[in-house]
Amino acid sequence: MKNQRKVLGEKRREMILQLLLEKGEPITGNELATMANVSRQIIVGDITLLKAKGEPILATSQGYMYLSQGGANLPMVERTIASSHSPEQTEEELNILVDYGVTVKDVRIEHPVYGDLTASVMVSNRKEVSQFMKKIKKTNASYLSELTGGIHLHTISAATKEKLDEAEAALKQANFLVE
Repeated sequence: MKNQRKVLGEKRREMILQLLLEKGEPITGNELATMANVSRQIIVGDITLLKAKGEPILATSQGYMYLSQGGANLPMVERTIASSHSPEQTEEELNILVDYGVTVKDVRIEHPVYGDLTASVMVSNRKEVSQFMKKIKKTNASYLSELTGGIHLHTISAATKEKLDEAEAALKQANFLVE
């Protein structure tokens, strides 16, 4: 690796874009940095430049992903739900949602000073929920919902309206849904 040459500038950004398009799933900044033989911070800058050029790249807890993959994604139904629970119940809430075939795209709160604050979550299965929770614990990061006493919104998506309805009913039964 020490003898490997750095991939420079525009060529590196083209490489990043190609990798994100081909993989179809998140790639971490560290993985991209290793492939290009540069620092993760250089990759963060490259992603910022690509986004500024209009590339639909999303930073998720699992890594970077390209959103529009030539129609490869099936059309999804989307809705926003309001939820409330303690930080200790986050994993349970996310698992309920993904168990019904739902993707949790983000978490959003309304902060009294900053207004709407949104963070990408992008989990679709228990493995991704587990990785998300491990990252939260490893970094000792706080949940956005801790700023609002547990109340928060999620943008959720699924292949059908029925899946969203079932997931919402399960959240209601678990006393997580705010109506």
